[in-house]
Amino acid sequence: MTLHDTMLAGAASALLEGRLDDPFALLGPHGEGKDRTVRTFQPGAESVTLIDREGAEIAAMEQVADGVFVGTLGEAEHYRLRIVWPGETVQEVEDAYAFGTLLGDLDLHLFSEGRHFDLARVLGANRREVDGVDGVAFAVWAPNARRVSVVGDFNNWDGRRHPMRLRHGAGVWELFVPRLRTGERYKFEVAGADGGIVQKADPMARQTEAPPATASVVAADPDFRWTDEDWMTERAVRHRDDAPISVYEVHAGSWLSAADEQAGTLDWAGLADRLIPYVAEMGFTHVELLPIMEHPFGGSWGYQPLSQFAPSARFGTPEDFARFVDTAHRAGIGVILDWVPAHFPTDVHGLAQFDGTHLYEHADPREGFHQDWNTLIYNLGRREVSGFLLASALWWLETFHVDGLRVDAVASMLYRDYSRKADEWVPNVHGGRENLESVAFLQHMNAVVSERCPGAMTIAEESTAWPGVTAPVPNGGLGFSYKWNMGWMHDSLQYIEEDPIYRKWHHDELSFSIVYAYSEKFVLPISHDEVVHGKGSLLAKMPGDEWRKRANLRAYLSFMWTHPGKKLLFMGCELGQEREWNHDETLPWDLLDREEHAGIQRLVRDLNRLYADEPALHAKDCDPSGFTWIVGNDAENSVYTFARFADGDAAPVVVLMNLTPEPRTGYRTGMPRAGSWREVFNSDAALYGGTNMGNGGAVQAVADPAHGQPASAFVTLPPLSATILRFDEVSA
Repeated sequence: MTLHDTMLAGAASALLEGRLDDPFALLGPHGEGKDRTVRTFQPGAESVTLIDREGAEIAAMEQVADGVFVGTLGEAEHYRLRIVWPGETVQEVEDAYAFGTLLGDLDLHLFSEGRHFDLARVLGANRREVDGVDGVAFAVWAPNARRVSVVGDFNNWDGRRHPMRLRHGAGVWELFVPRLRTGERYKFEVAGADGGIVQKADPMARQTEAPPATASVVAADPDFRWTDEDWMTERAVRHRDDAPISVYEVHAGSWLSAADEQAGTLDWAGLADRLIPYVAEMGFTHVELLPIMEHPFGGSWGYQPLSQFAPSARFGTPEDFARFVDTAHRAGIGVILDWVPAHFPTDVHGLAQFDGTHLYEHADPREGFHQDWNTLIYNLGRREVSGFLLASALWWLETFHVDGLRVDAVASMLYRDYSRKADEWVPNVHGGRENLESVAFLQHMNAVVSERCPGAMTIAEESTAWPGVTAPVPNGGLGFSYKWNMGWMHDSLQYIEEDPIYRKWHHDELSFSIVYAYSEKFVLPISHDEVVHGKGSLLAKMPGDEWRKRANLRAYLSFMWTHPGKKLLFMGCELGQEREWNHDETLPWDLLDREEHAGIQRLVRDLNRLYADEPALHAKDCDPSGFTWIVGNDAENSVYTFARFADGDAAPVVVLMNLTPEPRTGYRTGMPRAGSWREVFNSDAALYGGTNMGNGGAVQAVADPAHGQPASAFVTLPPLSATILRFDEVSA
């Protein structure tokens, strides 16, 4: 036996044992001229024949080892394999090992630099034509693996059948599998550096099986025909900081049950038919979805995703999701997605120790393991990882026309000592607690999004006083469009939960948020986090008997909608939901059969419409000249009055709040102008379930200065209420 024969025998043995790291050295065509041969591995086949593309026989192949066939190709330019399986089943297919390299040097270079913005069209599974043959090009990053194979139904999940070629410089494995179609299930079998062999879902999968199944799915090409040109053209104006933005936050799986299942979920088509009209009717400008990137555990609500490029199969196909977004846009509704670039779950089929090493996560648990959530933390200092996440952000924004990403857990990304004891974290290179790699990633992401996706928003869920979250990147900021105002949420909820008899000692808790209201561009959130884990529903937080609870809730929501900042409300809060949210149950829509709950829903609808219609309530959400306290220190009576302004001829509004159950008549308050002020909203109106006490439709302010204002008026303040007065220019 020659040295060459010995090497071939060794390679064949390695193939049979699943150890072959260079399959193209053994399989496919070899040699030149008349001596060209083909080797193929078809375990279980009864015979294999070389044929040309027209089906004519070139040569029969000889089985030289278990499943390994060799045949003489000669000078034939192209060939196919005719395989006869037990039962006389005949398959004719091109040889995966007859094709050259797939990824270009530029693609590999950009990937290694973390700057390949169209990564989903390069890595993963992409339908393409190679040398005139249709099939699927597979590629996956696993630089430390000993072997990587594509496995699926098409090869009986046998990791020996389709081992991949390693592109050494980038650590990317690739293989073209001819004749595969959309819908094929697959995974990557990875023989890791740690000696283990694990079947991994594709990190770049654009479609998956529905959980609890874990396979990736070959997705159709993203060529959805959009009809939202008008929306996309106007989007940048709709997202400016002087525009009304009111967001309805939704967990897609529990908003409304499918009609034929008690606890089933609507798919994307059902949500387009039911959710979008509801959001529009309620006056919200946007719907924000808890993460819909595929995730194995439904109880994480999507906040532990493993497929950063695939809409969850729980609700349909990627094309179905695109149609949902298109429907929303045609209805004038924007779509925001929660997105999680901070951490990922430890599931064996996922990213954890992907190639037998800590590839996506930090190796040191003080940096790489999140103790609060039992998840792994992305190593954003590795260019390929940060590039992977940046490509994910762009995938949703560009491919699916998503209008914004709300970035989850930003605080946990910014601080190396987040939720850690003194000896449980690693300082940065300067000895500080700031996570410099995360800062660089967030700045780069926001800069790229701003350049490539005009009008798209990025929103930070950031709970600390990190400076410049919404400041421009060139000015040293993180570059987000908006930041959740967690301080407002905390202080206002703490205040409103107090019994009114004690509120005079907590008066500043409600007014303090104005001190920092303009330090960032803010969204005021009442999110899912406030109505779970024993916190009770928003209504249940309110003190007093049932009537007072509802009156408090109406007044609180009115304060939120008149306070500077964009708005976000979690689904169910507008119904006056009595129990805290449960992701396994649909919202209690039957509450609307009770007039007192229907009144709360009407109040939210009318607040949204008033917020959009009155420039004074939104045009200067991010400008301190748009707000002034009139009465901010009447702690004894728990009364607050303030004014909101817009530029130009837009009428100002005055908000009057009485946060005790005692009605107050003849209460004197300063007013920005003398003249008639029309009562345009009253949370105590009978329409909303109140006592219908008010100001008879209008208030007359006279030129008698008070509270630093040039005019004043005597007003009626209903119990536990908010009243909005608009300057009536016609009557002035």
